Amino acid sequence: MRVLGVDPGLTRCGLGVVDGGRGREVACVAVGVARTPPEDALASRLLAVADVVEQWMDEHRPEVVAIERVFSQHNVRTVMGTAQVSGVVALAAARRNLPVAFHTPSEVKAAVSGSGRADKRQLTTMITKILGLAAAPKPADAADALALAVCHLWRAPMAARLAAAEARAAELARNHRARLKAAQQATRARTGGFSR
Repeated sequence: MRVLGVDPGLTRCGLGVVDGGRGREVACVAVGVARTPPEDALASRLLAVADVVEQWMDEHRPEVVAIERVFSQHNVRTVMGTAQVSGVVALAAARRNLPVAFHTPSEVKAAVSGSGRADKRQLTTMITKILGLAAAPKPADAADALALAVCHLWRAPMAARLAAAEARAAELARNHRARLKAAQQATRARTGGFSR
């Protein structure tokens, strides 16, 4: 599976494409950052990020897009910009019928480093080792994008098995309720509507 990981941001939007193989085999395909000048108008910045993201999608043909889930921060402007970029990326993916997965920072850190509290330096070190890169991806947004892609590759099979198990459990519950209802109706029919 090929995953495009996106660490959303208005000034720097990290992009990383990773291929997954058997088990936990992963390989870096491409890594980079889409940059926009802070002095530009918001609409122009979002358009610039969208153009780069769409170019990456067309060039690298990912099968899924993994985006960092926006979480509460103290700086509302930063959260808004991050959320807007996330929306632009999700829209670009939807236009190509690509599934989109959102992962929290702690999920990514736990998947890649083993600790949901790892700092940026630790995460960058681990993703460099995992992907066998000659040098650490810079800036940190690029490393975070690769980590998102790896996180998705490693978590997706388990998430798919869990979703299948939940669907099977729901189906069994529906069948059980239907059999129970049929048995109750049969009992009422035999007793003429009266029950003891």
